[in-house]
Amino acid sequence: MSAALTKWADDDSIEAVILDHAEGRGFCAGGDINLLRKSALEDGGVTGRKFFHDEYQLNHQMMTYAKPIVCFMDGITMGGGVGIAMPAQFRVATENTRFAMPETGIGLFPDVGGGWHLSRLGGRLGQFLALTGARLDGAECLWAGIATHYVPSDMIAEAKARIAEKPDRIGGVLSEMVGSPPKARLEENADKIARHFASDKYEDILASLEEEDSDWSHKERDTLGTKSPQTCKIALRQLAESAQMTDFADNMRMEYRIGSRVLLRPDFAEGVRAVIVDKTHDPKWNPATPEEVSEELIDSIFAPLPADEEWKPL
Repeated sequence: MSAALTKWADDDSIEAVILDHAEGRGFCAGGDINLLRKSALEDGGVTGRKFFHDEYQLNHQMMTYAKPIVCFMDGITMGGGVGIAMPAQFRVATENTRFAMPETGIGLFPDVGGGWHLSRLGGRLGQFLALTGARLDGAECLWAGIATHYVPSDMIAEAKARIAEKPDRIGGVLSEMVGSPPKARLEENADKIARHFASDKYEDILASLEEEDSDWSHKERDTLGTKSPQTCKIALRQLAESAQMTDFADNMRMEYRIGSRVLLRPDFAEGVRAVIVDKTHDPKWNPATPEEVSEELIDSIFAPLPADEEWKPL
């Protein structure tokens, strides 16, 4: 992808880029996760760090690309798929969209620019998505601002053809292909999310959910109970720091530092084992509780790398 975008950047005959995916799965194959775990267990994370480095360069390349990119999120858009969907200027959701950043469930963190994108959603929604890994449908993506447009999937072929005809009128074309999205269910819980996920301290969020005696708060509290306490704390700090940044490259530099270290922490290999390899869904997190995840540990994960190992844009 990176090589193609580099080539097209200087090709005056190309006015816009359409980003699509193989049928069914959307932007999410999961193969990268197995590769990263293998690297953590077998080569001290060397291959994994190289993978992160190149992937993050693509994320940054897309964020700073001079030509418009249109992404059709017509299916599962999760993890690494979010990293290539969110930089697109036009992000089209459909009734098939399933958007999530489920990394805390496998001891990873919402990377690929997740800190930047999630921290810029309103109402603490980004923090909620980062911690719980909640899945949003297309209507919810449009409501949250994750998608810029909503088009029924049976109109996508026509939308692409019209964009190819009028690449200078992409926004107009997509606005004309009107599909009425259903009401976003997420909207009903927006006040609860803003209230319970208001703090950047993980223990505060857990206590807030614990205090309220409602089905919703119990469900979210139970969900958080399955996540890696270490990576939940990382995600909250990551989003807090990203929100203060003005340059996407700084965000990717920070995420590369985190990724380089989280890759080798016990929770990652264990989380992938429990959720993806053995599918037992019984990860033994280490540290096991939020209280045991020290500030010193989090500081060490965010610390700068040696100068020659830091991430750089293309």
